[in-house]
Amino acid sequence: MTSASHRIAKFHIGQVVKHRFYPFRGVIFDVDPTFNNTEEWLAAIPEEVRPHRDQPFYHLLAENARSYYVAYVSEQNLLPDTSGKPVGHPQVVRLFGAFEGDRYRPGARISH
Repeated sequence: MTSASHRIAKFHIGQVVKHRFYPFRGVIFDVDPTFNNTEEWLAAIPEEVRPHRDQPFYHLLAENARSYYVAYVSEQNLLPDTSGKPVGHPQVVRLFGAFEGDRYRPGARISH
């Protein structure tokens, strides 16, 4: 039996996605099976759009019209990006290989 806290992530590392409501997109570089950030981070999101904790959360190398940054986004707020455009975030080349239309190939492993 699969509970919501143990369900399979809908999106995958290397996949290019966009936010459902806000104008940014990015490439997924890590996935948390459930919420794994601070209470302050969650409380800062307006209650009417605050995501549920019991779903996958994705770490993105994100971009908008003005900047590049790292974003932490719930599964419910992501959609596949179908633009066919690569992500311009400068860290993409450190983590991934070739861009293939809607996703990046895995790159060399980086450990810390």
